[in-house]
Amino acid sequence: MNGPKIYFTIPLLGGIDITQTTVSSFVVMVLLCTAAVVLGGNLQKRPGRRQVLVEKGVTMLYDMVESTMGKHNSYWTPYIGALFLSSICGSFIGMTGIFRSSTADLSTTFTWALMTSFLCWGCSIKRNGVGGWLKGFTEPIVVMTPMNLVSEIAQPISMAFRHFGNMAGGLVITTLIMGALKVLSNAVLGFLPDNIALLQIGLPGVLSLYFDCFTACMQAFIFSMLTMAYVGDARNS
Repeated sequence: MNGPKIYFTIPLLGGIDITQTTVSSFVVMVLLCTAAVVLGGNLQKRPGRRQVLVEKGVTMLYDMVESTMGKHNSYWTPYIGALFLSSICGSFIGMTGIFRSSTADLSTTFTWALMTSFLCWGCSIKRNGVGGWLKGFTEPIVVMTPMNLVSEIAQPISMAFRHFGNMAGGLVITTLIMGALKVLSNAVLGFLPDNIALLQIGLPGVLSLYFDCFTACMQAFIFSMLTMAYVGDARNS
């Protein structure tokens, strides 16, 4: 409700706060790196069940990237896969009750959105040169330049707030409902001990399935698709 808690501050560059988001992001990174080493090692010519499932997932990811960005851009697949998995795991980690969802912090989603914008600008400059990239802001006519600049600035902001808003909103709504149900349970079932809130059973679980599972998967997919669309457009334009 009050944002990520600050665990401690590293006295460098004016103070670097180590927050719940920092810890969650680091844990997700370690888990994904470990999974990559474990699942990607000891590959066999006659694969077992685990290797078949991993290869199927990788193939589906490559197909998705190639169908969206074109086959010539398939080398973007590892980045898109890392972004997609970081988003999903960053959201799911909040379900442990120990860590806070990293995607419920605007700094996380805004960093990813800025990375997408920088990639788009870099691809456009590589393809058209600095002059051609700057000239693109004046197309189709010069009077559209302010609108094109606003659109360029709004792109990362909209991507960041869409993802963050859905995850943080779900966290806030679930917390408010949990608190309200506890108060109602104490009022209606006051004869029970304070640590037993029967009315909290059921509805919060359903809300968690929607906000923590379905919404997390949808937002990860949408963010990855937008990244592919924007970068693919910059590569091909």
